[in-house]
Amino acid sequence: MSGIKCVLFDCDGTLVDSERLCCEAIVETFKQVGVTLRLEAVLDNFSGGKIADVLSSAQSLAGSHVSLDLLEPIYREQTEQLFEKKLKPMDGAVELLDYLDSSGIEYCVVTNSPTHKAQKMLATVGLEERFKNGIISAFDANSWKPEPDLLQYAVTMMGFLPDQCLYIDDTSKGVNMGVAAGIQTIHFALSCDYKQSASTCLTSMSDVIKHIESID
Repeated sequence: MSGIKCVLFDCDGTLVDSERLCCEAIVETFKQVGVTLRLEAVLDNFSGGKIADVLSSAQSLAGSHVSLDLLEPIYREQTEQLFEKKLKPMDGAVELLDYLDSSGIEYCVVTNSPTHKAQKMLATVGLEERFKNGIISAFDANSWKPEPDLLQYAVTMMGFLPDQCLYIDDTSKGVNMGVAAGIQTIHFALSCDYKQSASTCLTSMSDVIKHIESID
């Protein structure tokens, strides 16, 4: 029986396969204002976060000075269209949630996004019912990633101690938050190039299940 009682998930890129779509939206957004960006370059440099930060990073990559006020509504429209057409759960996410349910392990989403945005994203991929009462937003905590207060707030709201919990995130920012909050943290990634010695890097949901089972 695992010693983990609660799993806290990042949403984008961890539960929901959104990051490539966000990068496609960035490319199309800049295309509409006459700036060319290669999708591969955007993918290599994408780190998520607030929309302003995402677009500012893309501006630097493109050497562009187009106003964020112009870019943001285009980007929002592009991501919404792509999410409606192509968004899906991460491979193995449903199986992991089934495992947690069968093991009596509670779980929630911890996100920088407003609750309604996370709800919509989860609904699009058919996971909304799984997290009906389990979305904890930075707007509720008044603390945003990578501040550890957000994750500590989430643990408290779920009614557990930090050492009973596991946090899973695909970004270095999120992983650093988990480590700073004193919570066992998994860096969920396609490859383990990013090194954070206090976290565990895993590349598949089946490996996450094995990891949880190994924790006494």
